[in-house]
Amino acid sequence: MVTGNPAATDPVWVDEILLSGRSTDICLSLPEPVDRGALHRLVVDAQARLGAAGLRPGGAAALRMPPSLAYVVNLLATWRTGAQAILLDHRLTDHEVDRALERLTPQVVVAPVRTGGGALRIFVDVTEGVTAYADRPAVSGHAVIQLSSGSTGPSKVIGRTADDLVAEVHRYTRIDGVALPGERIILLPSMVHVLGLVGGLLYGLHAGVELVPPERLAGDAVLAAIAAADSPATVLGVPFHIGLLASTRPAGPLPQFKRMTTGGELVPAAVARAFTDRYGVPLGNMYGMTEVGVIGTDLYGQHRPSIAPAPGVDVREVDGELQVSCPASPYVGLSDPTRWADGWLRTRDAGTVDPDTGLVTVRGRLDSQVSVGGLKVDLTEVEATVAGLPGVAAAVVVFDGGITAYVQPDGPLSEEVLDKLLAERLAGYKRPRTLHLLDQLPRTTTGKLVRSVDALRAAAT
Repeated sequence: MVTGNPAATDPVWVDEILLSGRSTDICLSLPEPVDRGALHRLVVDAQARLGAAGLRPGGAAALRMPPSLAYVVNLLATWRTGAQAILLDHRLTDHEVDRALERLTPQVVVAPVRTGGGALRIFVDVTEGVTAYADRPAVSGHAVIQLSSGSTGPSKVIGRTADDLVAEVHRYTRIDGVALPGERIILLPSMVHVLGLVGGLLYGLHAGVELVPPERLAGDAVLAAIAAADSPATVLGVPFHIGLLASTRPAGPLPQFKRMTTGGELVPAAVARAFTDRYGVPLGNMYGMTEVGVIGTDLYGQHRPSIAPAPGVDVREVDGELQVSCPASPYVGLSDPTRWADGWLRTRDAGTVDPDTGLVTVRGRLDSQVSVGGLKVDLTEVEATVAGLPGVAAAVVVFDGGITAYVQPDGPLSEEVLDKLLAERLAGYKRPRTLHLLDQLPRTTTGKLVRSVDALRAAAT
């Protein structure tokens, strides 16, 4: 396993952990099959292009790409160079990306110059371009940098070392119920985020599990991907995808359908019942965080809503909050010093740990983070963005069936102008779906903004 500064050490882990195996084995179906030999050749070629553009061992490459073969190839090529990969969700606005690049100063930026396929494609055809950005080393020794919504506006910068990634891949191999070598994963979550990245891409490459993204994000396309081969298939997704499949009627038997595993927010009981009633396969649950990866699982659906800690992970409950073992702080740069201390990471999730069985029950978020379509959004980030717009005196953002913003203007302001300004600054899934302009936002007797949904609704009527 890699030791020391993983962004600057010999990147042999990529070949040994991810790219080893018979060259003729199929690792991706897009839907055209890509075998290990072809993937290795593509990675080597991309490594040469990145190097020619200025990427060096110990540097960093920012990948602003949609899910695609080009994304996979450039990610592996970055690591094989001995460099850090900065993963930027392709749905972020130019404003958000510029802020991230200014903070992280990669040596190169990889972005599409052409994309093909419809809006509902899970994997798209991408022709990428590589642009030099800054001639500096990576800001940290981590192998991967991911952004997560922060509590004060700017996103938290989360880093994981090569050791972290390798350990989590090995952890997956010890979890009962994961897809096995020779089987398939029908991959629905984005590989920019931890579930799709490690639970899908990295584990699949290591374990010899074929990764199959459906052609479209639609229930019938997912079922078609399951039926496309005889080998057992596990669908990996988020609760949104459970609802998608629960509302889709299969055309016939699907003996290949082994199970569905989801991460992200809690699954409503009614949705879980609708899915299991329709397909009769286990609905597995997975709990994790960007900072540490998988924390616990219940892949047979036997303990719902509880999960068992993943091998090698310790979970404890302190004053009603779940904490998870984490040997070093995962945060890069400025961060809340209370989030990590003495080998323990505060999850900011409410929950309990059964003293007899060790089962963990997650009760929900303690802070303002919500999930929209399986993507995490911190309402304080949205609120800080709204409040910082020209013409806005104050703002409160809440989740009321959707992200809702209550805004007190400072002069002339319309909902149309407000929405246009937000579209320039926030990704679509973060933007408020409902905007209310109020002459005065309700405040407490001490002058604090009221955050009660009922009080805000009443003020807006």
